[in-house]
Amino acid sequence: MHEPAVKAGLWISAQVRTCDINAIPAFVRRRGDPDAGSILIRLDHLNGRSIVLSQIRDAEGQRKWLMATGPEPVDDAAAEAYLERRVRSDPDIWILEIEDRHAAYKPDAPVVT
Repeated sequence: MHEPAVKAGLWISAQVRTCDINAIPAFVRRRGDPDAGSILIRLDHLNGRSIVLSQIRDAEGQRKWLMATGPEPVDDAAAEAYLERRVRSDPDIWILEIEDRHAAYKPDAPVVT
C-alpha cells in the first residue's frame, strides 16, 4: 500500500520549521517542482564532511532515505559534486541543507544504504 504523497514544497517547509524548532540550522539551497520534485538533503557536519540523503520509495511504496553518497560521510567536495550531477539530470530537484554538527537531525523515514 502506498502512503499518500505530500507536495514537495510543503514537506520542505515543514522540515525547515521542524529544524528551526529544534535549533538545527536548515535552509533551502535549491527550489524544485513545488508539487512533485525529488528531494535531496545535505547533512553538513561542519567539519569538511557531509552526508547526502536522497528520498526514495521502496517496492511497497513506502518512503525511505537513501544514503546517496555511501554509508560514511564524504568530503564536502564529493557531496557538492554529487548534488551538481543530480541537478543536471533533474531540474525539478529540491536541495535542503542542514548544518548538523552533532548529528541531531532525524529523518522522517528510515535511512538505507
